[in-house]
Amino acid sequence: MFPGTLAGVAYRIAGQKVLAIVLAGGKGSRLAPLTTERAKPAVPFLGTYRLIDFTLSNLVNSGVQDVWVIEQYLPHGLNDHLSGGRPWDLDRTRGGLLVMPPFSSPDNEEGEFAHGNAEALAQHAGLIREFGAEVVLVLSADHIYKFDHAAAIHAHVERGASVTMVTTEVGEAEATRFGNVRVDGEGRVSEFAYKPDEALGRTVTAEIFVYSAGVLLSTLEQLAQQGGLGDYGEQLLPALVARGDAYVHPLGGYWKDVGTLEAYLTAHRDFLEGRGFALNTPDWPFITSSVSRPPTRVEASARLDTAFVCGGAVIAGEVRRSVVGPGAVVEVGAAVVDSVIQPGAVVRAGARVQNAIVDTDAVVEASAEVGASEGPPAVVGARATVGAQARVEGGLLVPPRQTVRAGEEGQTVQAPETDDKAGK
Repeated sequence: MFPGTLAGVAYRIAGQKVLAIVLAGGKGSRLAPLTTERAKPAVPFLGTYRLIDFTLSNLVNSGVQDVWVIEQYLPHGLNDHLSGGRPWDLDRTRGGLLVMPPFSSPDNEEGEFAHGNAEALAQHAGLIREFGAEVVLVLSADHIYKFDHAAAIHAHVERGASVTMVTTEVGEAEATRFGNVRVDGEGRVSEFAYKPDEALGRTVTAEIFVYSAGVLLSTLEQLAQQGGLGDYGEQLLPALVARGDAYVHPLGGYWKDVGTLEAYLTAHRDFLEGRGFALNTPDWPFITSSVSRPPTRVEASARLDTAFVCGGAVIAGEVRRSVVGPGAVVEVGAAVVDSVIQPGAVVRAGARVQNAIVDTDAVVEASAEVGASEGPPAVVGARATVGAQARVEGGLLVPPRQTVRAGEEGQTVQAPETDDKAGK
């Protein structure tokens, strides 16, 4: 019996056997150095969570019980976090969470990484067919949102759609980074453009797609015979739109693609300022794989204002409009403003971190300065050190495990990538 059933009875939504496929293989280079040594879905968020937690939590809260995670880039840390699906009650004898690493096959004994998310689906077409899915729900692992996938599946089935694109609204300048859609009065997609130079409007895909399995598999097969598949916005979605039975389902509420450093920091600020969504409602909890930590210690010298401070952190300095992750330390006389301090990072006495991200186990030594009040964020990579009195300007990056020394900053700090197109 193929994994995906329990005692021979499939889990169904809207009468359909549903398989969720979470695409977690992208390199996420525009989030470097946060993704230099970890997979993008494993990047921390709000100190406590990882990016993939939001996708997985939404799935299980929606009643989706069969979840495949397709991996490629640096999967080991992500696998450790997934813990076999245990935190989300997906660690079952049959079904539940299944990790899909890159693999070789009789047709390709050397194996090959997928060159785009549509190609990743095509590589697993045989397994999808064997599973017997009737609806395939395809999602990215790196967006922050709250959404009932069951509602989209019901709408998809009722319409008899080949694909239902879950959509959201963004500014027109930002829309060129995503798949753009126009719809008619019945919610049918009348026009689709993938990362166009000029936006079709404000409506974009939220990287959540509900496919009718038979149509998906046959279309992938036809397109593969014509050449490379690439991302699904390049050939797959245009082909389904051309059929005339592609529809949209508005997401509603908060949604954020945190694929750039600025977007990542902005998303933290959204939650600090109350623009996000509730994380602890009993009927829709957001779940993570975590370890027990001691309480946060706040010293008498501390000053806190609009902050999230996680367990095990020690705060003796100033923290304003910022997130301080588990086990992080802000020493007396240090100031952290409009920033994210990741788990285990240390900001020493007299140091100032502003509009910046200090990654896991990094150290900002005494009287050092990271970031600026305006402009793009500065980022200190994991386990890196900004030496005493050294300066990392706004918009510059320190690679993981490197040391920046005062007066020699130009030898270590780097400029970020400039590609502003959303991609995996």
